[in-house]
Amino acid sequence: ARTGSFTTAGLLWSGATVLGANRRLRVAVMGVHGRGTALARGFARLGDVHVAAVCDPDPRTWAGAIRAVGDQQPPPRAIEDFRRLLDDASIDALVIAAPNHWHGPATLLACAAGKHVYVEKPACHNPAEGEWMIEAARRHRRVVQVGTQRRSTPAIREAMARLREGDLGRITFARAWYNNRRGPIGRGRQAPVPAWLNWELWQGPAPRRPYRDNLVHYNWHWFWHWGNGELGNNGIHALDLCRWGLGVDFPHRVVSEGGRYAYDDDQQTPDTQTATFDFGNAAILWEGQSCRRHGYEGLSFGAAFYGEHGTLVIRNGGYTIHDPNDRLITEVRGGVEDAPHLRDFVEAIRENRAPHADIAEGHRSTLLCHLGNIAWRLGRTLRCDPANGHILGDPEAARFWQREYEPGWAPPIG
Repeated sequence: ARTGSFTTAGLLWSGATVLGANRRLRVAVMGVHGRGTALARGFARLGDVHVAAVCDPDPRTWAGAIRAVGDQQPPPRAIEDFRRLLDDASIDALVIAAPNHWHGPATLLACAAGKHVYVEKPACHNPAEGEWMIEAARRHRRVVQVGTQRRSTPAIREAMARLREGDLGRITFARAWYNNRRGPIGRGRQAPVPAWLNWELWQGPAPRRPYRDNLVHYNWHWFWHWGNGELGNNGIHALDLCRWGLGVDFPHRVVSEGGRYAYDDDQQTPDTQTATFDFGNAAILWEGQSCRRHGYEGLSFGAAFYGEHGTLVIRNGGYTIHDPNDRLITEVRGGVEDAPHLRDFVEAIRENRAPHADIAEGHRSTLLCHLGNIAWRLGRTLRCDPANGHILGDPEAARFWQREYEPGWAPPIG
């Protein structure tokens, strides 16, 4: 097992290949059923990026992804297996929007093949993969950007600067939340694999399971074998903001409560969950409700910081500040868009620097999701090493740190 902490220092690598200023970055997009198609469209709109290929084990998705990039020439190739592109020297970067169990392994394969990586949140399926991803990015001198796009949103960056500059004074507590109105997924049954799906490739590094009729393309999020529940699905965005604003890395203690209350169906992950992360000098509280829309501050998603001189609330892509008497003193409006984050990824490659959501930051924020889920699954408090987040004194909990892989599909970690 890997140990130790990781930083973004030393990212201006001596001898690293820098993309020419006048050459288009060529990317391949892996997983284009939904989010990947949006990313393909976003990268194509940057102008200096060429979407060279779209990859998905469901060929029904290919045509829509190709249409999404517009009239770029030549149009993208469409293939099932992204690994066919790893030896293609003309591909500069892999964009990963496949299910969570593929995020870490695909990143490791791409870095080893000399590709930069844009990987969707959460950064990885389990904590060990996050550490391996950092090591791979550094060893192979690759830019790895995690899809926590609020890291590049101008007004949010301004809000974080105000927190760091002391506008709220000392901040000891931050709240993160996400509310939705998701329905049940029912009771699935084992069924023949549809003709349109390469089930072997979809499973990839995950140990094999029979195909079930209520799993693909979205409900895998609610099964631990492939997903990380709502905490990993959307909680990552708000927790990343809280950790960034507080300036903290790894927690000392983690507690989580909640359950599966709304529906009696196949979902393994909680629809109602709280998780508290104690950093010694500050704490973060996460609350997720997957079956109720109403959230704090009139928002279904948000992050709030409570300081001695007031409160700052992230609102979409903007923020508000209230003084200690709850009087509104600042309101900055804004939206959250992909374009600034995608542009930052491209410029990080061109400038040979760390991106806004470097994999080291993505791992730390994703680790909070993993630790919260482990605490919930075991029903007890976790004690963690504040230097690296590793679980202390609990061998049963520590077994969740990494997973087993399907024989022949284990990612390269050496």
